[in-house]
Amino acid sequence: MTGNDLVCVVDDDEMVRLSVGLLIETLGVQVRSYASCLQLIDDEASLKLAGCLVLDVRMPGIGGLEMQERLEMLRVDAPIVFISGHGDVPMVVRAMRAGALDFLQKPFDEQLLLDRVQQAIAISARRRRERVKRATIEARLATLTPRERDVLEGIVAGRQNKMIAEDLGISMKTVEQHRARIMEKMHAASLAELVRHVTELQRGD
Repeated sequence: MTGNDLVCVVDDDEMVRLSVGLLIETLGVQVRSYASCLQLIDDEASLKLAGCLVLDVRMPGIGGLEMQERLEMLRVDAPIVFISGHGDVPMVVRAMRAGALDFLQKPFDEQLLLDRVQQAIAISARRRRERVKRATIEARLATLTPRERDVLEGIVAGRQNKMIAEDLGISMKTVEQHRARIMEKMHAASLAELVRHVTELQRGD
């Protein structure tokens, strides 16, 4: 874990914000605290950087569950750990079904909270790597000519060079030339790697 990791804590109780913030800082991460969800929403930079959000459920104005819905609309995918002194079964189920990492009842086990924050940061880091990888593949795909894209579609569909040539009305040699340029542009070391990258992109992985 690095000092660049950021955890945002939202709770309308100042003492809770302080104690939770100090606890999480023992992980060597940066913590920013907010008295309301609106304060966090206004801090767009932190929302984009955050590796974990620790949210109280019941607060004046926008509560934690409503905040969870807004974050989805804002395309903020930092994992959420809810903390609450008033949780009930429907509330917990709603939060978890919407993608929360955990729902901890106050007073919560401090080590459990730390474990969940570390888990959230790891998940967030993986998601960022996947976004960078996806953007890189999309950028490389954008460099292909229309004909190279046609050939690529045939490759991904599992068709042999001869079949692709017949489908496109071009020679085998031309297909091979296109295929070589596709491999180079996509920075693919093997056919398997090329197909994996494209299919992952198509699935939205």
